[in-house]
Order: sequence, then C-alpha cells, then structure tokens
Amino acid sequence: MAESKVLSVLREPTLQTAANCVRQALAQHQCILLLGECEVEYHGRARSTLASGERIVLIKTDGAVLVHRPTGYEPVNWQPSDCRFRTRLENKSLIIDAVHSEPHESLSVHFANVAVFVAARLSDIGEFNLHVSEREMQQAVVAEPKLLLPDFRPISFEKQVEPGFIDVYGLDSEGRLVVVELKRVNAGRAAALQLSRYVAYVKTTTQKKIRGILAAPGLQRGTQKLLATLGLEYIHVDLERCARVVSSQKERKIVDFLM
Repeated sequence: MAESKVLSVLREPTLQTAANCVRQALAQHQCILLLGECEVEYHGRARSTLASGERIVLIKTDGAVLVHRPTGYEPVNWQPSDCRFRTRLENKSLIIDAVHSEPHESLSVHFANVAVFVAARLSDIGEFNLHVSEREMQQAVVAEPKLLLPDFRPISFEKQVEPGFIDVYGLDSEGRLVVVELKRVNAGRAAALQLSRYVAYVKTTTQKKIRGILAAPGLQRGTQKLLATLGLEYIHVDLERCARVVSSQKERKIVDFLM
C-alpha cells in the first residue's frame, strides 16, 4: 500500500491563516478539505448563486473542486479538473476562485468562517471494479431508456420467445421493434449469435422492422465485425450510470416504467 500523509489539520483557524494554508497546499498540489460557512457563485454555461450555509469543500490534486451540503451524495456545485486558483481576503471573507479555461467557467467560494482545514498528500493506485448484475442493467435501461437510445420506449423485459428470454423489448423513435441483449462484461461471439436467434424468431411473428442491439460495456475482439455481418448493432452501456439509476429507483418496481 502506497504511503499517504495528512500534512496539516487546523481547527477554527483565522481567515488569514486559512488563506495562507490554502495557498501553500495548492502550490504543493495537495488535497484540501474545508468545513465552514460559505456562499458560492458560479459563472459559465449558466449562472448560479448558493446562499450561505455550512458546507464541505474539497479541492483535489488535479484541480477539481466539489462543494457538498451536509446531506446527499452529489455536490451542489463543482468544477472539473485543471482549474486555476486564486485565494484572497475581501470584505471579511476568505474567497477561493477556481477558474476553468475550456470551456471558460468560474466558481467562487466565499467563506465567512472555517471550522476545519485539512491538507493531505494522498496516493491511490487501487483498481476500481464495479459490480452490476445483468438484472440491474435491465432495471436501469427500463427505468431510464436513454441509457440505450434517446427515444427508446420499453414494452417488456424477460420476454419469452422460443429461443429463450429477450432481456428488453421495445420501440425506437421510428416505431421499429428493438430486441436488446444485455451483457455486464465485454460481449463476444456467443452473445451476438444469441441476439441473432432472438431477432430471427421475432421476425417470424411480425411485419414490423426490427433492430437487434447488443448492449454491453465493451466488445471482445472480432465481435463488431460479426454483428455487422448479422445486421445487428452494438451500443455501449455505462455500468456506473446503471448503478446510479438502480440506486435512485430502488423503491420502485421495474414494471412501473413500462408502456
């Protein structure tokens, strides 16, 4: 395990002390955590203001900034990595400006006080593995169809046909039937052939045009060529987005989202 080190912890520092510590930590590309009462202004793709409240502000080593309320897992304001920073004292406030150049946008955090300041040098080389089942992928696609196609309308899931069970079945924006085979790992030849059998069977039951879609986080070598030969499509599915959708919809049943 790589060494990590908390370099500084201050409780209720003066704003001048906090400003000095923030400048030093930014210069040394350290992670910074600030707890305190603050207001936030954003200018960029839109304009927003966040009135005074007690919040958690994170500045990461890559220049990303996140402002969190005491509840909820998503930041109320944020800036992407590669920000440039300016720290100053003005009107009895500690102001930290985070400016991003492309696209141009700025986030200004105005601290009336700082309850806790932490600076740390962190090391993280751990591999991230997200565990999402195919059932959860199915739930996510039915709950939020744009994960698959912008105007996809699910009709059913686990639709039984002679060759097996179609994971998700629906209509696209042009009224074509869509047969979806979901895989939570990189899909290969077997998945493509399975989808082909489903599509071939559905064609014997309807006069409508049919699309066959293999949805997965990636494809094994040679699978894209096979799909093209079979007249089928591949769509990338983001497992992390699926996990978030499932988490947010866990109190609802999958049938609640069907046509």
